[in-house]
Amino acid sequence: MTKIKLNEQIAFLRKQKGLTQEELANALGVTNQAVSKWESAQCCPDILLLPDLAKIFDVSIDELVGYKSTEG
Repeated sequence: MTKIKLNEQIAFLRKQKGLTQEELANALGVTNQAVSKWESAQCCPDILLLPDLAKIFDVSIDELVGYKSTEG
């Protein structure tokens, strides 16, 4: 099983959308320090924030957490 690198996904997708940590934090109702900690793998976002993160980044939750289907 591969290790989920949610921190890398969040940083990559945030930069791809052209958002700062502060802008992402404001959109989610958290502090920019929280986003910084997520991206540096000091902690993970609350599971309840995953749908909001996925919506902001325009990806599925599966894509957000790095899951790739092996089917068609």
